[in-house]
Amino acid sequence: MDNSEFIDSVAQRLRTSPERATAITRATLTTLAERIESGEAKDLAAQLPEELSGYAYGPPGETGRFSFTSFLNQVSGRAELDSAQTRDGVRAVFDTLREALPPGAYDDIITQLPAEFWQLTDSAGRYDGPSRG
Repeated sequence: MDNSEFIDSVAQRLRTSPERATAITRATLTTLAERIESGEAKDLAAQLPEELSGYAYGPPGETGRFSFTSFLNQVSGRAELDSAQTRDGVRAVFDTLREALPPGAYDDIITQLPAEFWQLTDSAGRYDGPSRG
């Protein structure tokens, strides 16, 4: 998946502009890279399009425990989103990562995250945007 395909996938899931999808993707990848082991972040960066790979490099060394809420708050601040937009945006990026990465690579990332991420990244189904109820 190249950069345009990745961003278009996020934009379509969110029904937003490519510019907005780019900001959400960058914020999510940066925050994710800070939260997973640096070797795993490096592996992630190597599998992303060149334009996005720089956002997936984490700090050197091991990461500490963190909360799901903390993750969302960091993405929210970086992308200037409200809480609902952040949740939907992170879900769209993770769903796109699931499609773009080999299954083992995606699983390696998800298993390093708190259990609460499974409510957002449920691998059983694809995300088709916010429900219209």
